[in-house]
Formats: sequence, C-alpha cells, structure tokens
Amino acid sequence: MILPLVGTVTTGALAGLGVGVALGGAGIVWLCTRRRDRRIGSPEDVAAAAEAALAGFTVAGAVVGADGQGALVVATDGRVAALKLRGRRIAVREIPWTRVRSSAEGIVAEVEGRFGPVMLAGVDVLDIRRLAPR
Repeated sequence: MILPLVGTVTTGALAGLGVGVALGGAGIVWLCTRRRDRRIGSPEDVAAAAEAALAGFTVAGAVVGADGQGALVVATDGRVAALKLRGRRIAVREIPWTRVRSSAEGIVAEVEGRFGPVMLAGVDVLDIRRLAPR
C-alpha cells in the first residue's frame, strides 16, 4: 500500500523554505542597520570616558581620529590613555608614551594584549606634540 504523501511533503517543504528565507532576510537587514555610523564622539566625550575609567586621571587634552574609531587622552601628570570602540562601549587603557608612534595613515598607539593597536586616522605628529607634557 502506497500513501499519497508526495503533494503534502512538497507543499510543507516550500512553506518551510519560504519562512526560512524571510527570517534570514530579516536577520541580514537587522545586522546591516545595527552597525551604522558608530563613532567615539567628541574630545569632551573621550575625556569623560577616560576620567571615569582610570583612577586619578585628570584630562589635560584629547584627540580623536578622523574616522572616530580611536582616541588618545593625556592627563595633567603626563600619563596617556588609548581609547577605542568595543561593541557599543568605549574601552580605555593606560599606555606609556613610548608606545605612541607615527605611521603613514596617522598615529598608532600600540597596546599589549587583546586590546590591540589603536589607530588615529588623520592625526599627525603636531597634534600629538600639542598634547605631550612639557
């Protein structure tokens, strides 16, 4: 005895495929719109984040990269901190001045560990010299 399952399996499979395509498309749209124009912000925002994250850190000056993905902040006592976006938050790490160097694209702050390098696109050496302690 053969059961007539051919028509019902095809209809169910097509319905399932349609639902899967719709959910997949909605997921792709959600991923694309969620990462739109995420930037660190102004030097004032960066200064506030550094003062909140590092104990005893009083900001003397700050510079943000042109792409808004990295920043450097200098304290009144000469310490320097590198900031970058980590998801939706700003991550802050204190680094020595010897880890700040110039490159063709801008300034690079080399931070050890999983934090990785912080790139300040469009920032030149003169911008950093204005921040450096005297």
